Amino acid sequence: MEKEKVILLYSGGLDTSIMIPWLKENYNCEVIAVCADLGQGEELSGLEAKALKTGASKLYIERLTDEFVSSYIFPTLKAGAIYEREYLLGTSFARPLIAKRAVEIAHKEGAVAVAHGATGKGNDQVRFELTVMALDPKLKIISPWKDPKWTLHSREDCLAYAEKHNVPVTQTKKRIYSEDRNLWHISHEGGILENPWNEPPDDVYTLTNTIEKAPDAAERIEITFTQGNPVAVDGKAMSPVELLTSLNALGAKHGIGHVDMVENRLVGIKSRGVYETPGGAILYAAHRILESLTLDRDTAHCKEALAIRYAELVYNGQWFSKLREALDGFVDVTQQSVSGTVRLKLYKGNIVPAGVKADKALYLEDLASFTDTDFYNQMDATGFIKIFGLPMKVAGLVDRKV
Repeated sequence: MEKEKVILLYSGGLDTSIMIPWLKENYNCEVIAVCADLGQGEELSGLEAKALKTGASKLYIERLTDEFVSSYIFPTLKAGAIYEREYLLGTSFARPLIAKRAVEIAHKEGAVAVAHGATGKGNDQVRFELTVMALDPKLKIISPWKDPKWTLHSREDCLAYAEKHNVPVTQTKKRIYSEDRNLWHISHEGGILENPWNEPPDDVYTLTNTIEKAPDAAERIEITFTQGNPVAVDGKAMSPVELLTSLNALGAKHGIGHVDMVENRLVGIKSRGVYETPGGAILYAAHRILESLTLDRDTAHCKEALAIRYAELVYNGQWFSKLREALDGFVDVTQQSVSGTVRLKLYKGNIVPAGVKADKALYLEDLASFTDTDFYNQMDATGFIKIFGLPMKVAGLVDRKV
C-alpha cells in the first residue's frame, strides 16, 4: 500500500531536520520537503543532499524572492506597518508565502497534510496554520511540537536526537540562537538573549557591522519612489530584489537597522528578539519622509492609525484575511501621490534626513514661510480659533462658574 505524502516546511535548521525521521517513524508517511528561497543565501548550500540523506523522498527549493519583495514586503512598507513601534515584520510576512507555496505543492503531489517545525509557544505556528486553513481547509496540519508523541522539550533534546539519528545539523551548543534569515532581515532569539539584561554580544550581528565597526564618515544616498514603491537608488533604476539587495549592503556597512526589543507574541508570551534589517530600515525612513510631503493631515493621521492594525494582522498570521486585503485598497489610494526622491545620510546606525522632493508635494514654501501671502490671511485665524476653541471655552465657564 502506498504511503500517504506529507509536505514538510523545511529550512535545514535543527527542528525541521530532525522532523524528517520523526514524521516517518510516527506517521509512517513519505516526507516531501519544501524550502522557500527568500534570499537566505549560503544557507541553501547543500540542502538537497542533506534533506535526502535525512530521509526525505525529495526536496523542492522554490525561488520566491521576486514575489516576496513585490507582493509581501512592498505592500507592508507602503502601509507603514511596524509591530510595536520597532519590528519590521521580517519573519511575519515570510511565513504566509512559504505556506502558500507548500499548499500548491501539496496539490501537485497529492499530499494529505502539511507539517511545520514551529513550536507551540511562538507566532509561526499561527502564521503557517492560518495560511493552510485559508487556502485549503481540507489539508491536515501536523505540528510535531504540539504532538503528544513529541518528547523533545528543549534545544539540547533536539541536538541529542539529531546525533542519535545521524542527522547533520549546523547548530551547536556554542551558538544556540534560533535564527531566521531572508532578504529582508535576520532575527536572533534564545541562548544568552533570553535574559533581557544581557547586552547582545557583537557576534550576534551576522549581516551588519556594529556601530563601532561602521565607517567614521557619513554616506549620502537618494531613493526614488513611484506611487509608494521604491524604484531607484542614486538615480539608477533597479528591480525590487536588486534595490533591496543594494540597500542591504549600504545599511550593513553603516550599522543600520539594529533592533533589540521585548515583544508581545500572539500567544501572550513576551519574547526578546534581536533583529538586523539594514535595507528595510532605510526604506521605512525614506518612505515616511516622502509621505510627510505628499499626504494631507487627515489621510496621514488615519493611515498612521491603520498601520498599527495592519501590522497586527501581519504579525498574527492573518495575511490572507479580508481585512488585510481591504486595507491594501485604502493604502493603494493613499500612495497615488507618493512619488519623489528622498536623500538620506547614513552614519553609525543613524538614518538622517538630508532632503526630499516630490512630484505632488503639498508643502508650499511661500505658504509655510513667515512672509504674508494672498493665499493666507493671518487675521482669519482669529475667528477660526474662537470657533475651534468654543467647546473648551464653554467647559471653562461651567467648571469655573465665571
